[in-house]
Amino acid sequence: MNQLILTRSDARKIILHAAGLCKKAQFGKGYEAVYKLIDHLGFVQIDANYVVERAHHHAIATRVPDYKPEWLDELQADGRIFEFFMADSGYIPMHHYRFSLPVKKAFQEKRKPLTPAERNLMQSVLDRVEREGPLMLKDIDNDREVASSGWWDWRPSKIALERLYFGGDLMVTRNNFHKVYDLPINILPDDVDTTMPTPEEFARYIIMHTIQCLGIAQVKEMNWRARFVKNHLVKQELPKMVQEGKLLQVAVEGIKNPHYMLPKYKKKKIELAGDVFILSPFDILNSFRHRLKDFFDFDYQIECFVPAPKRKYGYFALPIIIGDTFVARMDSKADRKKKILTIHNLHFEPVKLSKTALNKIHNAIQDFARFNDCNEITLTKTNNKQFTIS
Repeated sequence: MNQLILTRSDARKIILHAAGLCKKAQFGKGYEAVYKLIDHLGFVQIDANYVVERAHHHAIATRVPDYKPEWLDELQADGRIFEFFMADSGYIPMHHYRFSLPVKKAFQEKRKPLTPAERNLMQSVLDRVEREGPLMLKDIDNDREVASSGWWDWRPSKIALERLYFGGDLMVTRNNFHKVYDLPINILPDDVDTTMPTPEEFARYIIMHTIQCLGIAQVKEMNWRARFVKNHLVKQELPKMVQEGKLLQVAVEGIKNPHYMLPKYKKKKIELAGDVFILSPFDILNSFRHRLKDFFDFDYQIECFVPAPKRKYGYFALPIIIGDTFVARMDSKADRKKKILTIHNLHFEPVKLSKTALNKIHNAIQDFARFNDCNEITLTKTNNKQFTIS
């Protein structure tokens, strides 16, 4: 049987369709569209960076134009999504809950042996949640004995709460982005499946949902998503799923290593609307730097993790894409009190852009400012003298 060979152009269309970026409102509008999107992607990453609106709200608003942030809280309150740290911290459809259990078990097994004091503190915190109901860290007296040495230097009660969360004894919701810890019995719907999946089931879940949201994927991306579970069976189950016709193995012109996709894309005709999307650095499309290089010829790095003297584009530069081409990066900051979006650097890639395309980018930036509750935009620096903002 001949292997299907895709051009990079065809591959990009599949990737963008899977990411929900073929056109605006690909999943529709309104509250239900938010759930459809999360259900399709299987995971929307949460990040604390608040230079502009946080990553989870940003990613959803990019695809659901009339998105309201409170809808995410409502979906969680309705028991349709939950938060957990699978590959990263994110929102996950509730019917995927059982597939978080192997990860929770792995966290329990991997942690270092606990001291009696640590075990007692965890039990004390758990007992308190059982007695009093949901707790935030601020509800627990400060038990730090020495001054904090940095961001990740948590006090003992915070460590206890997080161990209980990662191990599955507690779940979390959010209140003004602060974690609220509660018992699973108080959060999980009565009909949710809580049976531990077999290793084969877990591997197939990882494979299928990695490919569903990425469109085209190779083994290393699946392995990344399963990395917390020791000796997972992704590599063993993948050829079986190909043999069963659930997946197709494909080659992409100019890119090494076999890739995999859903059979539906073999005959599906995908059209790109040519809309402009300003993406979060943590958007699903940007999950893997090597994919942006391989498929889009776009070398992208989130520079908030880079020392300031080595940054090229700015602290939190947002990729801008039109159709299947990355055209710019926008380093910006929202001043929510003054309601001003300051663009520190709008760096255009070396691609030709028509006046129409520049107007689309202008309009997208205005929409982005409104999304960030800003009614004024200032542009400090750009490498394109033709572009102005008003």
